[in-house]
Amino acid sequence: MSGIFPIRYVEPVYRPPSEAQSLILPLTDGCSWNRCIFCEMYTALQKKFRARDETEVLESIRLLGRLSHGQAARRVFLADGDALVLPTRRLLAVLNAIREHLPAVHRVSSYCLPRNLRKKSVDELKELADAGLKLAYVGAESGDDTVLARIEKGETFASTVEALDKLRHAGISRSVMILNGLGGAQYSEQHARHSADLANAAQPEFLATLVVSFPKGERRFRTAFPEWTPLDIPGLLTEMEGFIAWLELKRTVFRSDHASNWLLLRGNLPQDKEELLAQLRAAIAAPESAPLRPAWARAL
Repeated sequence: MSGIFPIRYVEPVYRPPSEAQSLILPLTDGCSWNRCIFCEMYTALQKKFRARDETEVLESIRLLGRLSHGQAARRVFLADGDALVLPTRRLLAVLNAIREHLPAVHRVSSYCLPRNLRKKSVDELKELADAGLKLAYVGAESGDDTVLARIEKGETFASTVEALDKLRHAGISRSVMILNGLGGAQYSEQHARHSADLANAAQPEFLATLVVSFPKGERRFRTAFPEWTPLDIPGLLTEMEGFIAWLELKRTVFRSDHASNWLLLRGNLPQDKEELLAQLRAAIAAPESAPLRPAWARAL
């Protein structure tokens, strides 16, 4: 802990774009899997995976509540890469402490690796939901088993859908992320189609796409995935067109507005599907006049 702020952070700290105004509360450092070849978020030495000491976390919550008179935040994001790897008992202790010492909080969220729900029952997840866990961010990345194997995700189409179904039955909203361009040119069509199949099977409340990016260079990724060839902008947009065209969602908020995306897309599905497709088709047909984000403004 530094100064009077009672939470200890290990840089760099990551959170979803929609958690910009949330209190970031680390329960772990790093990611318990940390083998995905596209991900650079937790590769720094100081981000080696470890669970935070429970006493430290609970004391941080208590002190923050005292310093802020319980008004420190209305939303809390449990960091780092996959706080839900922790036992249900420990998670309940944290959620109950948030409820007691930070009563203004109305939503707690976390990243979630599908593998970390295999040992958690729906009843356990319902306990977490009742204690305040309202939203889980699941980086599915792809619904295609070939692509998932190439990127060493440690998941399959089936394991991801199983986890998403558990969360749904427990009453926890799901925000699913797909990586545009992840399969490269060779697997682009099957990546798009099977990712849409995954979303259709799970019917998530929120769905987002990012463009696969390598701020530290592509060497590690290409070494493990030698047949990968990056898509150019028209290729990325064409893949997105196929993905959205294959979606059959009943009630999902869709966002493709992360800083990595070339074309900003927002809508509610299914009602805005044709408008989103029209925007993509116009950009593919005339990229020179499309409202594409300039290269200098893009980031991971």
